[in-house]
Amino acid sequence: MVLLLSSVTFHALAQEDLLRQLESNAQREPDYTIATFKGTRLVNGHSIETKAGGDLEFIFAHRFGRVNGGIYDFFGLDDAYVRIGLDYGISDRLSASVGRNSVDKTLDGYLKYKLFRQRRGAMSFPVTVTGLGGMAYKASPKKDNVPEGFTRVDRISYVGQLLIARKFTSRLSLQIMPTFIHKNAVDRRKEANDQFSLGGGGRYKVTSSVAITGEYYHRFKVPEANPYFNTFGVGVDIETGGHVFQLVFTNTRGLTERAFISETEGDLSEGDIHFGFNVTRTFQLKRKR
Repeated sequence: MVLLLSSVTFHALAQEDLLRQLESNAQREPDYTIATFKGTRLVNGHSIETKAGGDLEFIFAHRFGRVNGGIYDFFGLDDAYVRIGLDYGISDRLSASVGRNSVDKTLDGYLKYKLFRQRRGAMSFPVTVTGLGGMAYKASPKKDNVPEGFTRVDRISYVGQLLIARKFTSRLSLQIMPTFIHKNAVDRRKEANDQFSLGGGGRYKVTSSVAITGEYYHRFKVPEANPYFNTFGVGVDIETGGHVFQLVFTNTRGLTERAFISETEGDLSEGDIHFGFNVTRTFQLKRKR
């Protein structure tokens, strides 16, 4: 009887120790925040999200002409500016992308890496930080229409960004985007080769499948003769299975960072708004473990 009671007691104590160990391990495991944003784009620009490893995302971004173009241009619907792109998740934290933008016939590519992730628990961290680096090749104007001495290298621009976001609640996420853009060739009366801007944006989830997004980029040290404007956009995200459909209203027709941050031609005060949309579809190329 004594041996039986001893055996039961020892077994109970062993289970208790095991539970304590599991609880201790669970407390040490980082509780990472997920789905800060549903998609890899806020409106025109990027969010902190990267594609999961082995996932391929097809992106079709479309902007119409200016709404204030009037009935002759059918309120902008007669015009179309598009970007077709592919985002691939090399790992859960590293994505690569290529795309083609009809504005200025631009080819673009970038790498995007999630440096730090927001998490709770003993190893808490307050924000998610993603680094982005990319380049774009502007094929317009044609070779016959460029100034003497203008080379292919002059058509290239570069972008570097830190995307810093925090998910405050299940509904609200906010993000800031310090951005550096370098253009190999500019009209120095109107632009500088190096341009700095600071963007801010966010997302508010209205229902389980609908969210409101917005973003704004402010440029610094802009020459007085610069003809461009700061870019602004709002969107409505609609989630439908593997698709994310975004309705967009913005003052830019550009769809790469060089175009929509440093070369936005639309003046909000004049009602220069473009309606458009982003459509994404994700394909899993690798079987999940």
